[in-house]
Amino acid sequence: MWEQIRANQRRSALLITLMGGLLALMGYALGEVGFGPGAGLIGLAVALIIFLVQLAIYYAAAESVLLAGMGARELSRDDMPRLFNIVEEMKLASGLPFMPKVYLIDNPSPNAFAIGRKPETSAVAVTSGLLYRLNRDELQGVIAHEIAHLKNRDTHFMTLAGVMLGSIIMLSELTWRMLRYGGFRAGSRSRSRSGSSSGQAQLIILLVAVVVAILGPIVAQILYFATSRKREFLADACAAQYTRYPEGLASALERIAATPSRLVVSKAVAPMFIVNPLSGARGETSSLFSTHPPTFERVCILRSMAGAGLGDYEAAYRAVRGGGLIGGASLKAAPIVTPRAASGEGPIESRPETRMAIQRLAGYVSVPCACGMEARVPEGFEGDSVRCPRCGSPNPIPGAVAAGVAAQAGADTGRQEAPLEFLRRGGSWETFRCGCGASIQLSPSFCGARVRCGRCGRHINVKQAA
Repeated sequence: MWEQIRANQRRSALLITLMGGLLALMGYALGEVGFGPGAGLIGLAVALIIFLVQLAIYYAAAESVLLAGMGARELSRDDMPRLFNIVEEMKLASGLPFMPKVYLIDNPSPNAFAIGRKPETSAVAVTSGLLYRLNRDELQGVIAHEIAHLKNRDTHFMTLAGVMLGSIIMLSELTWRMLRYGGFRAGSRSRSRSGSSSGQAQLIILLVAVVVAILGPIVAQILYFATSRKREFLADACAAQYTRYPEGLASALERIAATPSRLVVSKAVAPMFIVNPLSGARGETSSLFSTHPPTFERVCILRSMAGAGLGDYEAAYRAVRGGGLIGGASLKAAPIVTPRAASGEGPIESRPETRMAIQRLAGYVSVPCACGMEARVPEGFEGDSVRCPRCGSPNPIPGAVAAGVAAQAGADTGRQEAPLEFLRRGGSWETFRCGCGASIQLSPSFCGARVRCGRCGRHINVKQAA
């Protein structure tokens, strides 16, 4: 796919250049409308400042800001080992030279997206609904699609283009606000003092600026979305090759599009998802403002493939849509990939298992009862015990205790480094409180002698009950 990646980079450079020119025009329009005729350079300076501020945010913390805004929590391998196995399988199949971080979004709508401008900040985020609504083959297809975006460096371009689109929309909003609060009247007074010929020229410039303010964001979105649609087709082609099972992704796309979306996202973030969460039940329609290709077209192409290679996808693409997608050199170098059979495995997580994982990530502490019931209390719960909702018995909340007399003496004198100890009851997931109140979780595979509290930094000795 090197040829196609280079073509994508050339198209990306052209698109960024066009959006940069549009950003400059929007700045000029802001100056002419907001500050009066002849003040276009002031608007250009304002546009540059807005863009530089957003660019600084992009380079400093774009990924963390976006993931935090979506309520995504980072997973470790112990949290969901089967999900990590699928991500690692697709990472190896794609030849991606790094392992992306994995995030979970607590939302029943199945969806996923990838983000990252460099390896250390790259991540794949999935919703909780994706884990228990899709079987393993379908989930593998979705993960492969997102890994393809990272492999093809689509995430870097889409985030940067989103920054420019956001700057253009912000400039348009500023232009209309200035126009509303008297910018046009100020310009009219300036024209009344000038000659008739120069006044007419300034009026024409002002009218052009208003037209640019109206059409600028629309044109920018059309450019942004058009490039996004082609990249989705390429990621589908790569996913079919990585998984060797095109039906998995095709079925996943149908399920995601058919499930009512409860994801609340902005229009700037929506194009990053595998299926636009703001679209209807049939997915995107074919229009200039579509962020994704129509879902039924994507599914039709995948199911028309004779094999699982890039050449098979290209042939199916030509049959369904006409025209070409993948470059000739890439097709010649692409290997012939024989489709595999379906694995027959169901979802990797059940709904209750997914819910428990989300609660662990949120800091809930599990409180077992002798009757078999297990209550869960939030990290900030102030009591030391909780009453079982089934039998009514009071149960102490698990917590680390002072390790021995010497440690207790140190704690009594106010020494914060006094060691703590937690006694494990079994080999399943266990959560307990540190002395500072923070929730700490131990996975079934944990076999260490101690664990460190992420809040206060104290070491807690972990012992197994006899």
